[in-house]
Amino acid sequence: ADATARAAPDDDDDDDELENKETNQDDDDDAAPADEEEDDATAAPDDDDATAPPNESASSSLTPPKDEVAKEVHISEEDPRPHLNLVFIGHVDAGKSTLSGNILYLTNHVDKRTIEKYEREAKQRNRESWFLAFIMDTNEEERAKGKTVEVGRAPFSTDVKRYTILDAPGHKNYVPHMISGAAQADVGILVISARRGEFETGFERGGQTREHAMLAKTLGVRYLVVVVNKMDDPTVKWAKARYDECVTKLRPFLKSCGFTIKKEVKFLAISGLTGANVLKQVEAAECDWWEPLCAGGGNNTEERTLLTCLDNLHIVGRSAESPLRIPVLDRYHDRGTVALGKVETGRVVVGDMVSIMPTGTRTKVEQIVIGETEFVRSAKPGENVAVKLANVGVEDVAKGFVLCSTPCPAVTTFTAQIALVELLEHRPVFTAGYDCMLHSHTCDSEVTVARLLHQVTKPAAGKPPDKKKIHFAKQGAVVVAVLSVPQSICLEAFDDCEQLGRFTLRDEGKSIAIGKVISLGSNNRGSKNK
Repeated sequence: ADATARAAPDDDDDDDELENKETNQDDDDDAAPADEEEDDATAAPDDDDATAPPNESASSSLTPPKDEVAKEVHISEEDPRPHLNLVFIGHVDAGKSTLSGNILYLTNHVDKRTIEKYEREAKQRNRESWFLAFIMDTNEEERAKGKTVEVGRAPFSTDVKRYTILDAPGHKNYVPHMISGAAQADVGILVISARRGEFETGFERGGQTREHAMLAKTLGVRYLVVVVNKMDDPTVKWAKARYDECVTKLRPFLKSCGFTIKKEVKFLAISGLTGANVLKQVEAAECDWWEPLCAGGGNNTEERTLLTCLDNLHIVGRSAESPLRIPVLDRYHDRGTVALGKVETGRVVVGDMVSIMPTGTRTKVEQIVIGETEFVRSAKPGENVAVKLANVGVEDVAKGFVLCSTPCPAVTTFTAQIALVELLEHRPVFTAGYDCMLHSHTCDSEVTVARLLHQVTKPAAGKPPDKKKIHFAKQGAVVVAVLSVPQSICLEAFDDCEQLGRFTLRDEGKSIAIGKVISLGSNNRGSKNK
């Protein structure tokens, strides 16, 4: 009896194997017509072939090997809704991750069960109010300390637009990470804490509110939405006086950063924890002054909520007809070399031949992925893409390189206009030989001042600008100088391509100056835009 019992499973296994063989035979029979169709497709062309769709060659390059037919990808067309990158910036503990997580929850991109799990985890850490931040802060170090380290990424969408959240770290030690996130952003959301003492700490000298706002403008953020967060805090209680105090102090500083307050800056009072004024407007019983303020257009806030404000922003200057420019943020190997970046100008299409600058390597675009899994035939300006490149290794692509249709200029010297914002106390003089770090789009490089040309001053009425030669400059000055870098980097004149014509200078972990490229050196290895 025992022997019979032990033999029974073996008999079942034999039956399973027989069924599997029959199933495989059926699959082979089903696959036969497909093979015949492929043979027909490779036969001599006839009249029917002349009507083949124009993108047939592009889709064929995306067809996986025969042993991976089951994993064949679906290639979709572009989503007509515009895409915006939102970078959340501000001082540490201002509530950036909590606000980011709540937006995902309110727009139904995080389910209730996940939220309940994060609530239990936050309670175990005695940090009940951190549960929304856990949506964006995923690693153990970030959750234990309550500080964002890497730039968190998460997509969400509304009926009008698609968005990608870039949750930047607020701590001063991680400003380089914040720069890499802001370099891809279209809209900056500057999160200010209204809680007593926290706003003052972030805004005073050395606070990250000032540095982040300056960097955002330099790195190409088109609009800045200033959200005064934690308005529900017991020290604030939605007091209009506190909101007005924060806005009044921020206006002159943001103007000094280069923002046009009336056109490019919006102010909103919110609570990132409760969601008030994020998706739905705060109750009048809780805050009776918000509706009248918005109705009158006060503080540039005609929209009542954050998401409504974002949906009504219109980004100009995105040209699909311009030469293709995709600054590379990262790269990895996945059955080929894949480059990550944002399409700044132009359009990238599967099958296109592109150049990798500054090396000048030519390659073919094999696949384009938007998000994590959406394969598309082409991508327009503003899209975050993963581009699979043919016949190049991972060592041929690096952070700071640029994928382009026509070669992008690669230089070691260039002339720039530089605004000296805040020099170091022990290095108060900016002169020839001054060395520091340059950050432009996704590129980081050492840089040295070759020579100062002149200082830029406001001319008197009816007189030409004064271009007096100088040998040094101090904080607050605006100068024109020639800068040099040890190895070729991709830059363009600001008038030709704004995204590749801005830069920031940092020294000893502190942003000291912002600038724009006026002209390129004679060692330009690329071709200028026509």
